[in-house]
Amino acid sequence: MELTHRPRRLRQDRIRPLVSETSLEPSDFIAPVFVDATTEERVPIESMPGHERVPIDEAVARVEEVLETGVEAVMLFGIPRSKDPDGTRAWAEDGVVQEATRRITSETDAYVITDVCLCEYTSHGHCGPLEEELRDEEGGVDEPIHGHDATTTVDNDATLESLENIATSHAEAGADMIAPSGMMDGMVGAIRGALDSSGFDHVPIMSYAAKYESAFYGPFRDAADGAPSFGNRRHYQMDPANAREAIREVELDVEQGADVLMVKPALPYLDIVADLRREFDHPVAAYNVSGEYAMLHAAAEKGWLDLEEVALESLLSIKRAGADLILTYFAEDVATRLQG
Repeated sequence: MELTHRPRRLRQDRIRPLVSETSLEPSDFIAPVFVDATTEERVPIESMPGHERVPIDEAVARVEEVLETGVEAVMLFGIPRSKDPDGTRAWAEDGVVQEATRRITSETDAYVITDVCLCEYTSHGHCGPLEEELRDEEGGVDEPIHGHDATTTVDNDATLESLENIATSHAEAGADMIAPSGMMDGMVGAIRGALDSSGFDHVPIMSYAAKYESAFYGPFRDAADGAPSFGNRRHYQMDPANAREAIREVELDVEQGADVLMVKPALPYLDIVADLRREFDHPVAAYNVSGEYAMLHAAAEKGWLDLEEVALESLLSIKRAGADLILTYFAEDVATRLQG
């Protein structure tokens, strides 16, 4: 019996790209850049092959390397020269991200997005100042305090004030977009209000609206020196078991003024990316995180996978699920390949 339709007709080489449903462009990508105020030379990140912490004096050169690949946007993460229990260097006028942003925006055409969180700046590694009963005489803790749940640590409302200060300082330095990542209740509304009242109503917010408490963040915490010194972040990041909760979280951020909605991590949460694409008209971003990057490199080093192919396939899957923007450590390599 003659088949009325043969799908293989459309899988031949010359027609295959014409009917491809999903495509990637360098403009889809955001490249993470780590700027380190404690070093005067580039420092390789061992758990993230091909990536480095760069000193402030190298920030412009590093971003120019990104732009040469066709990627137009960068996300800045900072490692400060000093830390304290409240993370006050995060909003210092001469802070690492502030200084890097001023230089990059004045000397390049990069679209600069800045991460707004406190974990890299607090001496205890949590995403905000600690609740009062958990503080020692110097305002921080080195070890869990007996009798307290070490996961319930961050003073939400005090953190909002800090996030307002950070976001405003980044906008003053020239940031094109603000990206709060701490998953504090009310953070988008607080930041939107602070930006608007300071004359930065034109600066959009990309909220880490659905950020999960994930085991895939390990290499990043090495890169940004932001691992908590005790406890974990499970009480302010989402439970990996929950999908409907993501919709509720995102709805709150949309109501508070988020312009772009981020899902983090990407590959284990493609269902969440797809859900957001169906439910919201806002641009959707996905963070292809450090653990996703590192595991592919590790498998490729063993000879088990073709790194170029699995990197491309991974990013295609994220785009196919509905992401408009992809924050990824593969940005430069894949963009270079796409441009031939």
